[in-house]
Amino acid sequence: MSGPGISVVICAYTEDRWEDILAAVSSVHAQSRPALETLLVVDHNETLRERLAKEYKESPDGNVVRVLANAGPRGLSAGRNTGIAAARGEIVAFLDDDAVAERDWLLHFAEAYTDERVMAVGGRTVPVWASGRRPDWFPEEFDWVVGCTYRGLPRGRVRVRNVLGGNASFRRTAFDAAGGFATGIGRDGDKRPLGCEETELCIRLSRARPDAVLLIDDRAVIHHRVPEIREHFRYFRTRTYAEGLSKALVARSVGAEKGLESERRYATRVLPAGVARGLRDALLARPGGAGRAGAIVAGVLTAAGGYVVGSVRARRGGTTFRVPEVEVAARE
Repeated sequence: MSGPGISVVICAYTEDRWEDILAAVSSVHAQSRPALETLLVVDHNETLRERLAKEYKESPDGNVVRVLANAGPRGLSAGRNTGIAAARGEIVAFLDDDAVAERDWLLHFAEAYTDERVMAVGGRTVPVWASGRRPDWFPEEFDWVVGCTYRGLPRGRVRVRNVLGGNASFRRTAFDAAGGFATGIGRDGDKRPLGCEETELCIRLSRARPDAVLLIDDRAVIHHRVPEIREHFRYFRTRTYAEGLSKALVARSVGAEKGLESERRYATRVLPAGVARGLRDALLARPGGAGRAGAIVAGVLTAAGGYVVGSVRARRGGTTFRVPEVEVAARE
């Protein structure tokens, strides 16, 4: 295998996703450009860790699967940091535990890293709706609510401010320069669905390495399962509010100018166009047009409310996060 070795990190936390986890690992094993290893990081669930360790005790077809316990505090950020610290590859890729990667996913990542300036490469995440189809009211501009690529992101292989964490890769030296994922920002099992830890890391990386190039290549595709509960407006409202809280933390870390740079373009260009499309569809009696327009307006207002609350909490010192250093794993 030519080119840099790629370690794939999959973070898991619940046995409810057992079949999804197995499918995610299988999709890594089926890559046209093989991974050096797959690291399954289990978030403070010893029963799940033991079950996965037994499942992958003897990896099929020479595929290396290592099952690890999250060595940090509970949450997705610490789980990813555990994977980074243990990874042997020059590139570390991240795949959600309820997603499957297309066959050339790693191939497209690897191709981008021929340029030494490239520090991160993300891909395109396609929703797989539990009901079999997108809800009529659910706007594509808000697919980030369910962890997927949303309308408004650039197409092709292009430079971006940040990649999206569930379908992303980083050069190992990026973490040496900028540290790991900040704990206290991202997902934490039963808590409110916060996010943006990858945004904060990418901005921090660009500051530590001004020459760094961060890319999205929409040919690097994964398919992300959207459970039925996330197809309802109640989850949409909760997630958009949580995004506002998260963006307030990012702005606190890296400053509002950089932390909200992409969001300003999204709010002033992409979302008004989405509202216009929804209203046009409503006038043409197309299903869901008015609902999509209303959901965009509601999503903006709810996210804005979360941002205000998060900003007040941050000023009062009610929320803290930490950027850990990530030690380099021993190479064989």
